[in-house]
Amino acid sequence: MAPQPDHSIIAELEDAVRTGSPAERVETLRQVTNLFLHDGARLNEEQVKVFDDVMCLLIARVESRARADFGKRLAPVDFAPQGVIQRLAWDDEIAVAGDVLARSSRLQTSTLVEIARKKGQDHLLAISGRSNLPEAVTDVIIDRGEHRVIKKLATNASARISEAGYSGIVARAGDDDELTEILGLRIDLPIKFLRDLLRRASDAVRARLAAIASPELREEIKRVLQSILGKAGEDTSSARDFGAVEKFIRLKQELNELDDAAVFLFAEAGKFDEVIVSLAVLNDAPTEMMARLLEGPRADLILIPCRSARLNWPSVETILRNRPMPAPINEQSLALAQRDYRKLSMETAQRTVRFWQLHNKIGK
Repeated sequence: MAPQPDHSIIAELEDAVRTGSPAERVETLRQVTNLFLHDGARLNEEQVKVFDDVMCLLIARVESRARADFGKRLAPVDFAPQGVIQRLAWDDEIAVAGDVLARSSRLQTSTLVEIARKKGQDHLLAISGRSNLPEAVTDVIIDRGEHRVIKKLATNASARISEAGYSGIVARAGDDDELTEILGLRIDLPIKFLRDLLRRASDAVRARLAAIASPELREEIKRVLQSILGKAGEDTSSARDFGAVEKFIRLKQELNELDDAAVFLFAEAGKFDEVIVSLAVLNDAPTEMMARLLEGPRADLILIPCRSARLNWPSVETILRNRPMPAPINEQSLALAQRDYRKLSMETAQRTVRFWQLHNKIGK
């Protein structure tokens, strides 16, 4: 027969709640919790309900530190009273709600969805680390979560993410190398999103993904990269939407911040969409044309818009070293490029860019 709750403790409840000091209420809560954790697995539903009522009454009347300690103790308990778990999960104090949101198996999907929709970023962060998160919850997290929340969710290998969710999270990855790597290593990432990630990733990120991925995923990454790089300078560049980047670069130009230093920083960070658009704006040339040029096989042609845009050699060298190509430029080719760049006059470079614009083609 299941043991009965200790009625001497429950009988003390009213005194603790009505007339007891804060310390006495905390001590009563501790005793009730100890009793429940000792015998709770063997109690029937009615007996658990008694403890649920007692605990709910007490946590409403103790300070947040006591509630937080209480939540830590109950969060991993599979037979914890559902009512008190709900109250703890909805607590505005993340110190109280955090452990329960992250670990309690007593929270239903509908509750997690509602909390994710209504609570703040700290609550979303706690939920993002839960095991086996369903798509209904991750969709809300991706829609509302800040960057740190999205990154934690992406590292949660057991979280299930819908196609719509992946579309949102990949779009938000932007030029964040760390998030790109995390997403690229998810075995459930649909191939079309892997292709999009790798297309925008820097060479360094691509290399790390290929090095640390599982053997199966590594082969998939290699196939995607071969597909991407095989089309560099052809239809892939023209299919891209540079709209958001163009707005950003135009704004930098209006603020007189689009210069050699800006292009150098973009190239150093592997932000080649920004490099492409910067050179297009500085040369008053079509972005698509500049994309074909920078992603094409001929490194020597890249020198021309760089000189026309008045870039210094360190910026040009950084572009040549970091641009997304199957193999990095070798030192001999780089030395030759530096020599040619010194010889190339501004007048010749600008005249050549104008010629390209008129004929809208670049030799390959």
